[in-house]
Amino acid sequence: MAEREASPLPLEVRARLAELELELSEGDITQKGYEKKRSKLIRAYFPHPGGMEGMSHRPPFAPPSAARFHRRRSSGTRDERYRSDVHSEAVQAVLARHVESNVAVPMPSKRRSLVVQTSMDAYTPPGLSPLCSDSSSGSEEEAGPGNDMPGMEHWMTRPAHLGPAHLGSTSSSSSSTQSGGSGNAGRLADSLAHTHLSHPHLAHAHLTHTHLTQSHHVSAHHSQTHHGIGHLSLKRKAALGMAENGGSLRRSCEFGSDMLWPPPLESDERHIGTIARNTQKYGNAERMETGDGVPVSSRVSAKIQQLVNTLKMPRRPPLREFFVDDFEELLEVQQPDPKQPRPEGAEMLAVSGEALGVVTNWPPSLEAALQRWGTISPKAPCLTSLDTTGKPLYVLTYGKLWSRSIKLAYNILHKLGSKQEPMLRPGDRVALVFPNNDPVAFMVAFYGCLLAEVVPVPIEVPLTRKDAGSQQIGFLLGSCGVTVALTSDACHKGLPKSATGEIPQFRGWPKLLWFVTESKHLSKPPRDWFPHIKDANSDTAYIEYKTCKDGSVLGVTVMRIALLTHCQSLTQSCGYTEAETIVNVLDFKKDVGLWHGILTSVMNMMHVISVPYSLMKVNPLSWIQKVYHFKAKVACVKSRDMHWALVAHREQKDISLSSLRMLLVADGSNPCNYHSTSHLNLSCPSHPLCSCPPFIPLSSPPPGSISSCDAFLNVFQSKGLRSEVICPCASSPEALTVAIRRPVEDSSQPPGRGVLSMQGLSYSVVRVDTEERLSVLTVQDVGTVMPGAVVCVVKPEGVPLLCKTDEIGELCVCSVATGTSYYGLTGMTKNTFEVFPVASGGGLVSEYAFVRTGLLGFVGPGGLVFISGKMDGLIMVSGRRHNADDIVATALAVEPMKFVYRGRIAVFCVTVLRDERIVVVAEQRPDSTEEDSFQWMSRVLQAIDSIHGVGVFCLGLVPANTLPKTPLGGIHLSETKQLYLEGGLHPCNVLMCPHTCVTNLPKPRQKQPEIGPASVMVGNLVSGKRIAMASGRDLGQTDDNDQFLFLSEVLQWRSQTTPDHILYTLLSSRGLVSSSLTCLQLHKRAERVAALLLERGGLQEGDHIALVYPPGIDLIAAFYGCLYAGCVPITVRPPHPQNISTTLPTVKMIVEVSRSACVMTTAVICKLLRSKEAVATVDIRNWPPVLDTDDLPKKKPPALYKPCNPDALAYLDFSVSTTGMLAGVQMSHNAVGAFCRSVKLQCELYPSREVAICLDPYCGLGFVLWCLCSVYSGHQSILIPPVELESNPALWLLAVSQLRVRDTFCSYSVMELCTKGLGLQTEALKARGLDLSRVRACVVVAEERPRMSLTHSFSKLFKDLGLHPRSVSTAFGCRVNLAICLQGTSGPDPTTVYVDMRALRHDRVRLVERGSPHSLPLMESGKILPGVRIIIANPETKGPLGDSHLGEIWVHSAHNGSGYYSGYGEEVLQSDHFTSRLSFGDTSTVWARTGYLGFLRRTELTDASGERHDALYVVGALEEAMELRGMRYHPIDIETSVIRTHKNIMECAVFPWTNLLVVVIELEGSEQEALDLVPMVTKAVLEEHYLIVGVVVVTDIGVIPINSRGEKQRMHLRDGFLQDQLDPIYVAYNM
Repeated sequence: MAEREASPLPLEVRARLAELELELSEGDITQKGYEKKRSKLIRAYFPHPGGMEGMSHRPPFAPPSAARFHRRRSSGTRDERYRSDVHSEAVQAVLARHVESNVAVPMPSKRRSLVVQTSMDAYTPPGLSPLCSDSSSGSEEEAGPGNDMPGMEHWMTRPAHLGPAHLGSTSSSSSSTQSGGSGNAGRLADSLAHTHLSHPHLAHAHLTHTHLTQSHHVSAHHSQTHHGIGHLSLKRKAALGMAENGGSLRRSCEFGSDMLWPPPLESDERHIGTIARNTQKYGNAERMETGDGVPVSSRVSAKIQQLVNTLKMPRRPPLREFFVDDFEELLEVQQPDPKQPRPEGAEMLAVSGEALGVVTNWPPSLEAALQRWGTISPKAPCLTSLDTTGKPLYVLTYGKLWSRSIKLAYNILHKLGSKQEPMLRPGDRVALVFPNNDPVAFMVAFYGCLLAEVVPVPIEVPLTRKDAGSQQIGFLLGSCGVTVALTSDACHKGLPKSATGEIPQFRGWPKLLWFVTESKHLSKPPRDWFPHIKDANSDTAYIEYKTCKDGSVLGVTVMRIALLTHCQSLTQSCGYTEAETIVNVLDFKKDVGLWHGILTSVMNMMHVISVPYSLMKVNPLSWIQKVYHFKAKVACVKSRDMHWALVAHREQKDISLSSLRMLLVADGSNPCNYHSTSHLNLSCPSHPLCSCPPFIPLSSPPPGSISSCDAFLNVFQSKGLRSEVICPCASSPEALTVAIRRPVEDSSQPPGRGVLSMQGLSYSVVRVDTEERLSVLTVQDVGTVMPGAVVCVVKPEGVPLLCKTDEIGELCVCSVATGTSYYGLTGMTKNTFEVFPVASGGGLVSEYAFVRTGLLGFVGPGGLVFISGKMDGLIMVSGRRHNADDIVATALAVEPMKFVYRGRIAVFCVTVLRDERIVVVAEQRPDSTEEDSFQWMSRVLQAIDSIHGVGVFCLGLVPANTLPKTPLGGIHLSETKQLYLEGGLHPCNVLMCPHTCVTNLPKPRQKQPEIGPASVMVGNLVSGKRIAMASGRDLGQTDDNDQFLFLSEVLQWRSQTTPDHILYTLLSSRGLVSSSLTCLQLHKRAERVAALLLERGGLQEGDHIALVYPPGIDLIAAFYGCLYAGCVPITVRPPHPQNISTTLPTVKMIVEVSRSACVMTTAVICKLLRSKEAVATVDIRNWPPVLDTDDLPKKKPPALYKPCNPDALAYLDFSVSTTGMLAGVQMSHNAVGAFCRSVKLQCELYPSREVAICLDPYCGLGFVLWCLCSVYSGHQSILIPPVELESNPALWLLAVSQLRVRDTFCSYSVMELCTKGLGLQTEALKARGLDLSRVRACVVVAEERPRMSLTHSFSKLFKDLGLHPRSVSTAFGCRVNLAICLQGTSGPDPTTVYVDMRALRHDRVRLVERGSPHSLPLMESGKILPGVRIIIANPETKGPLGDSHLGEIWVHSAHNGSGYYSGYGEEVLQSDHFTSRLSFGDTSTVWARTGYLGFLRRTELTDASGERHDALYVVGALEEAMELRGMRYHPIDIETSVIRTHKNIMECAVFPWTNLLVVVIELEGSEQEALDLVPMVTKAVLEEHYLIVGVVVVTDIGVIPINSRGEKQRMHLRDGFLQDQLDPIYVAYNM
């Protein structure tokens, strides 16, 4: 359809139209209002109403071409496979466009020990320090127009129009520090928030493209994104979703929840075109899925699916609004872009090469050719090898080659093994192991194998036992059945050897016999022995190894007839004649170097000058010198060799290339090497594949835009080089030579070249573009099809359908001169070597099989073959194809080019979240600074995003010479990728960009409208769900001590009835009894403490007393002394002597908050409180009186206090929660009595029992078990202070064993200490008599989800010592109720269930089988205590929930706390936590809110009463749960995933900060390994939780704070991170 020509619009009108479209996309105006305003604007320019539709096709608008930039020539260290000045200019032009839209990206902070330069410049972004405000990336003489921007361009800064008022409190809080964590973190949060809430300009320039095979113009849309460095690819993600994981803008109050967000940016007049939103849909709003999970999008499918769902619905339909399971997190499926270019040409036909000529004197086989020249022209030179100085080392004549090959063939067949059992027979495979500087020995060995009719397998020399790729080579040799390796004398001596002098077996290699091929080691054949020379047949001639993308090595078999035909084909194509001289710089063991330098040369009696790689490194001009010296006609090189010669040519003047008639460029199929210097002239009226008119010529590129080949031609044209001499070729191991440009005499016909749209190529479509465009790729033809061959282009995946003429596909070749198979791999052989292309009509193209070449490209007019990439370098990202070589070229073009060491860059893809992600790894120069590294990485990300339209997942920099190398010095890609995946790259800088490139996250959860009480009740009834309620058994009144209401009365009663009964025994670190207390002793000591309080303290009834004691007997006596005196005790952990500055402030705070009238302690601690360090930490003048209880008065108090009210305050339980909140809970005498009775019934505690307690006695259940329960129940408590286990980890278990204790209590920290400290000592402990078979209950006391991995490890470790796994259980308590669940001695074993983790994020509970995907094991938290009732309630609506829902655990019990103690009157908080009522249902019962999320599940087990057992499963703390992407995440789940990521991660903690997820990991290992963890952690969290990590902090061991119960203090850690107190090894800010 013809385009409608539109009148040009003025700039102001276009800008206004852009604003209108932006407003429409944002919903600021309606569609009707938009159309009305738009028509009003353009009415004057389009008078006819029908012209309104034509505005979608605008005149082509191309951005101004980037100016030339001046670049000094480097010292020849870059990898020039990817070099292109046009590409460099495009990259610089792209980067220049980002100068004005800068947003500050925080630079990763690194510990100074890891940084070479320790100046603050490396830690402070430009603009934040006056020292670096105007710094640039390069020196003045190296910079040009594309490089002279100030240093601020690399940073994202807030827009200038946003003042402090707009930034709110975040501005001050996040920029308070300039280095390390908080300063950078603040800038990151602000920049992410700003970037994702502002709207990038997306200018769509509508360009007219010309198809390579179409005459009409097709309008396609190319979007050019204008954005800052912030996220580099904002056009591919939703405005909010990526930065904050798709969640709401939830912020903590101290970080500016009232922050004003910046308004959308106004359109820039320079952005001419249509401004449009290009954000992708973030969820599954418009997508359904079939019953099998297959996504469908059409309306018909939706109707069918609705019918299927109706048929599958149960007969009792649940209430939809309440019971829809919305926790199925489906990854976004990339929807095809409706504007993507599609192939529109005719179906291509197979292209045939010229007929293979028949020459009468061609030999019938290659051995026959060798025989002919060896006998006719024995003195003719065959091969000249050079030393490292460039001097001829040895000249191999055809006579020598013939005689030595015969000698070797005889020895191979007759001197290996015995006459009866020779080791080698015709057809056996033999390895050829020769270095790259010894072509003579290799050539003799190769032809010796041909004459002996054995199959040579040339491989590289293994330098060490663990060479990169060496193991895969060994697998190939093993599969080929190789038992003999031929090698040279020098190579044999250089191989690694064992102490006995034998060559060890390399890793993965079969056992080999090493055979040296030098004549002095060989026997002379008898006169009557002569090799049998046959005509070429279908026997295997040789096997060439090929390294695949994944690192595996395959062996391509080549038949003798294919070998001969290929040599004939090359002879005809290249016009080889006898006695020509050829200079070969390529590897002579494989590919083009082997085919030309070893095989075809012998067929034509040519003289080969072999230039070793070692000489090229010393003298890059050596090959040109040899061409001049030997007057060579042909040279085989790579573009790398041409560039090296360019760099060094000024040093040599007496050289000439006039003798060359053919310069064969082996990697000429790499499109990055070619860019046009002349008009595109591909007209071909008689093109056999299409009937389209000739191509239109494109305008010339800017002068000076030259390619590697053109630059070489321009420089050496004065040295006699002719343009028609340069002949690129395309080849692959499977198809051998695919195409080659013929050397011609007429230089007036320029080669075919095309400037192709990079966007079109990503969709496998050929679209000709203009070189003024930045995202283009210039390709040059590689000549025509080989003689006797047929080539077609098929789709790379699936059925080999023929492509259209304007479609990119894989080239397939049908010819005799190709490989035959992958040795030993029948399936892969069939897919590659037995391909039958299919036409669109379904018929076969040919009855003969084609071979896949692994090359991507198309066939242009005149049968010219164009190569756009390789299958091995193909990266498929979100449905678009990108070539790794193109991305390498873009990265190398980024200034400063000198930054990358020797141009060594590896690009590969990794699969993350079911899509491929791009990883770029580069070696940086040793003198690079941190600032240089980060700026270069930022610019690379910009360039790749703008030119290729794809985001980079990870960009890493490693030190120079650290990436794995191939034998010729290149980067071993598969080994590099493997090191990356295993965390073994050891980068020195890394930049992750998951926000930019991960666009297929599941949709964020949408909060459902609130459900009414009636729907809840009826919904549970209809679906058969019961309300989640459970209770323990009733408390009875049966014991003697139950007549007493107060614990002090119980102690007095016991001192009278059983005065000598031992209640407490304290053990020392050596396991000996250090002290003990009987009932009477405790009573008397308590009386003396009471007398001390009344005498010296002058205290009144109800005064608060702080008890600052170490774990022991004194604490218990002081507690009961306070009860006797009528005072309220508060137990406080004493300050640590080695850490007074951090522990003493907590003591002081508890004393102040509790309003203690005095402090009781020991003499040692009293002295510690008055020490200089303590005085420097806190003001000692504000302390209340401190009483030393070491010297107690010996008189009794006048009378013991008896409370008059059971609800009076007994003691205060102060503790710091995991979120860092200090809270004191009031415990009444009534609650204390009920608590002790409940524990007594649950654990069956009686005076005859002994219980071992290894807990801290300062709060919670630990304090109750340590101080209260023994007095109430009368059992003996064996007290083991946990601090003593630091010096003797076996103390607790030895005490349990020796004292034959049946019940013991511990904490997770104690269990972890035993597991880690005694893991290797179980045999020694068994020898010492440790026996745990008597243990009936080992209960872990905690206020968290049971740590199943730790308890299972503990049970498994000590199983051999008699510990029964069922005896290990957990207890659960919280602030409002110190013990809700405790397993006890009787009752069913603790159960374990597996729940769907995705359902938990949506507050749903779905049980799954063990091992199911996303399954999470949860262990029951113990049996509900007697007298305790539990209900699961919605924390927001306070309504009861069914047992399939996750909700807050509410508890009703006689031993609930009475409330928080605070002098500040927090009545609202108190009433909400301790006296809550349900919003509907049972609204009369008063409940206490635990602040923990969990669920109830009725099990199949029965309890003591015979009823089914209700199990409580605790999931996590409500205040620690993180709301991200609309879902509830629990830190422990993410931390478990992170710890499993790498063996060096010892501990991990996560917390949310503003809209980011921060992961802190403790590293065990060297600091150089820290950066390996960043990509692994980011990927693990993405894969398992669908969350993007914002910040990764790597620290030393011990940084994550842990309380006495072994629980992580995440909020303390968060505060330390924000205040930059962690001293991290590395902080990575993921973009």
